[in-house]
Amino acid sequence: MTEFTEVVHSIRAGSLTAEQASADYADLRSAIGELAGLVADCGGLVELLTDVAAFAVRAIPGADGAGVTLLRVDRTDNLVEALAASASFVAEIDKIQYETLHEGPCITAALERRTVRSGSLGGEQMWPRFGPRVGRLGVHSALSLPLLLPDRVVGAINVYARDKNVFGEHAVELGELFAKPAAVAVRNAQILAQARTLAAQLQTALSTRPVIDQAIGLLRGRSGSSAEDAFTQLRAISQAEHRKLGEVAQRIVDEAVRRAIARHNPV
Repeated sequence: MTEFTEVVHSIRAGSLTAEQASADYADLRSAIGELAGLVADCGGLVELLTDVAAFAVRAIPGADGAGVTLLRVDRTDNLVEALAASASFVAEIDKIQYETLHEGPCITAALERRTVRSGSLGGEQMWPRFGPRVGRLGVHSALSLPLLLPDRVVGAINVYARDKNVFGEHAVELGELFAKPAAVAVRNAQILAQARTLAAQLQTALSTRPVIDQAIGLLRGRSGSSAEDAFTQLRAISQAEHRKLGEVAQRIVDEAVRRAIARHNPV
């Protein structure tokens, strides 16, 4: 069934006026248009997720707040990679869902790759601990949309409203239309963030490599060991002290410099 046909049925049923349908789709188009320039303009992954959450509130009628969560669906110990919310009450709900209870609509939507919703969280059977907890906060409606790509689940968008039974079929339809380009935007931002992290790690490696080589040379000079054995010794010190390899190497070099200065400048 096409988007137009869905709208016509809703209008005929009296649940949606033509003016409201036109306004809702205008909001959706505006929100999707904003997604296009996000990756190039955003300062980081969390900033982009925050923008996507704000656009979701604009795109989905009835929403009082939204959150966007980037998930590691192949992990059980640390499911969340990054998250952001459009409002403080959504951040509070996310903390309940991901940290306290490990149960809720976003987790269901992502793991089962389907849209889920509730119009009365206080009595919701799908999430018997999460629902009543959130209902007591005065939030009664939820709509969670998985962020799907052909080969993966990126995460989910969680949309909340304080009133009951807010998200009907029209809201679901608009939410799913928004979630498709949102998934692409979020995935592109994730790739960009990973590339930035890798570049920073490579830069760190390049800057610390000379000092590591110096430390290996000093260790070889003390023990007469091979370069491989000296590196193994350096790594063992790093692990024992729970410090980065470059930090340990720098300390060894600094100590050697201090000893050399002391020998040449006796008190």
